[in-house]
This record gives sequence, structure tokens and C-alpha cells, in this order.
Amino acid sequence: MLSSKKGTLMRILLVEDELKLAEYLQQGLSESGYVVDVAHNGIDGRHLALSGEYDLILLDVMLPGMDGFEVLEAIRKIKPVPVLMLTARDQVEDLVRGLHDGADDYLVKPFAFSELLARILALLRRRAGNRSVEATVLAVADLQLDLVKRKAMRAGERLNLTAKEFNLLTLLLRRQGQILSRTTLADQVWDMNFNSDTNVVEVAVRRLRAKLDDPFAAKLLHTVRGMGYVLEARDLIA
Repeated sequence: MLSSKKGTLMRILLVEDELKLAEYLQQGLSESGYVVDVAHNGIDGRHLALSGEYDLILLDVMLPGMDGFEVLEAIRKIKPVPVLMLTARDQVEDLVRGLHDGADDYLVKPFAFSELLARILALLRRRAGNRSVEATVLAVADLQLDLVKRKAMRAGERLNLTAKEFNLLTLLLRRQGQILSRTTLADQVWDMNFNSDTNVVEVAVRRLRAKLDDPFAAKLLHTVRGMGYVLEARDLIA
């Protein structure tokens, strides 16, 4: 998945009042490698949009508190962040109004999740000026990570990773050679403030290492005592 800054995951704001749809989209986008914040009404959505830093905003038209057009107007007074409107309305007037008011694209419900992902990727690439802002395949030594196909291979063997393990490995690969603290990993992968009583990072690293390193002689994921973890090739040449 694309990154907003070198070594960070893209952050998306979803403003959607349909709770089941919001939950479904948040889960799907998180599993696709994005960090997702959710607001269920226009007032909270406007607040988050204006106070937070997002790479893209998914904005429903029909919202309680204030509608999507009002939220869009507030955003456009301050920020150029890409906005993708989600609407159950298919009237041409509404679609034209959204684009005229500064929306970058729109998607009419119901839609396929794969189409939403494609629209998001297109907007992020457009924002970057049609440059390749991030390689779609990351690699170190005999490890390859295909960000588009969501596939990890080591020495030609497929690694069966969970969504969180894939995102964790993506971050480690993007910043290979850098020591990443547990706090950084918790923030970027789980979107949570690190709590010393929580061992979610250690457990995830241990499970990832079991798949990534244990079956192979050369180890790539290393623990730096008292500091964190680093992904790098060490002593691979005899």
C-alpha cells in the first residue's frame, strides 16, 4: 500500500453514519494496509477532518448534524486533501454539486469494495502528480513483499500472513535497517497508544518471526534489546 511519508502508513478518515457499512469499510481498509479513523455524523467528521492529518477522506453525503456538502465546504476552505464522496443518490444534480464544491471523485452506493480501493489508489496517485510514490514490491535478501497482490514470498515460498502481520512486515520493510520501537509499531500498525501492560507488539513480532525466519537459516527480523526491532540482512555472505 502507498505511504504518506517515508515509512508510515496512509491514514484515511471515513465519515459514514450507517454503522454496519462503516464497520465493514473500516475493517476492509485496515486489512488493506490503511489506518482508518471513523466519524458517524457530519459534526464529528468536520472536526476530525480539520484537526487531523489525513491522506484521503471518504465522505458520505447524507449525514446527521450536517450533510456531506457542508463538511466538504468546511474542508475546502482550509485543506486540499482528496475527498471521495459516497452517496446513495444517483441524481446528476447532486453528483455535479459535489464535484463543483471540491470533491475529487464520487462513488454511488451500493459499490464493490474492490472499486473503492481502486478509486482510493487513483486519487492518491493523482495527488502525487502521477509519480510512483512507493514501489509496489518491497524486498530485502530473499524476501519479497507484493503490496498490490498482498503476497509475501521468501526464497520462493509463500508466507501465510495475517492482515496485521502483513502490515507489520510492510512497515519494517519500508524502514529496513532502522530500529523501530514498540511505541512506533503500536502507533503505525495498530493505531494505538502503546501501553507497557500490553504485549500485542511482542506477540505479533513473535508470530511473524515464526513464519518469516524460523524455517530459514538466515534471519532477517532482529530484536535490539531495550530499543525495539529491525529488519535487515546480516551476515548473508560467508
